[in-house]
Amino acid sequence: MLIQIIGVGKLKEKYLTLGIQEYAKRLAPYIKFQMIEVADEKAPDTLSEAEVRAVKEREGERILAHVKSEAHVVALALDGQLWSSEELAMEIDKLGTYGTSHVVFVIGGSHGLSDEVLRRAKQRLSFGRMTLPHQLMRLVLVEQIYRAVKINRNEPYHK
Repeated sequence: MLIQIIGVGKLKEKYLTLGIQEYAKRLAPYIKFQMIEVADEKAPDTLSEAEVRAVKEREGERILAHVKSEAHVVALALDGQLWSSEELAMEIDKLGTYGTSHVVFVIGGSHGLSDEVLRRAKQRLSFGRMTLPHQLMRLVLVEQIYRAVKINRNEPYHK
């Protein structure tokens, strides 16, 4: 199985990079995992709605350039479904068994995801109503993917 995370912007914080590298190393015996970064759109802090939409569209084009046609796309979005760790594990297992062996999780930039990316997604996932930095979300997501893999293999880690 190939699981990719596509995120907008370059990780700058060393602690996040090291955490993601650790979980990627832990995942290596079980699945193929890739973290893909696409450039964020440079823009001033204050934008009109039209400018925000344009930023999301340009970032969305960069995201979709990395999404293969056979991939099952899960967009992280505030209006997405709330899954427990066990439910995420079941979804990944179900996709690998009956759907596709290529899953892409997409994390937008500070303005979110474009309508085009959201339309391409087969599912939307939310980690709750709290706003988390999109950079930190990558680490949280890769940890949950690792947890899901361990759950599916009935191996110790999940508590």
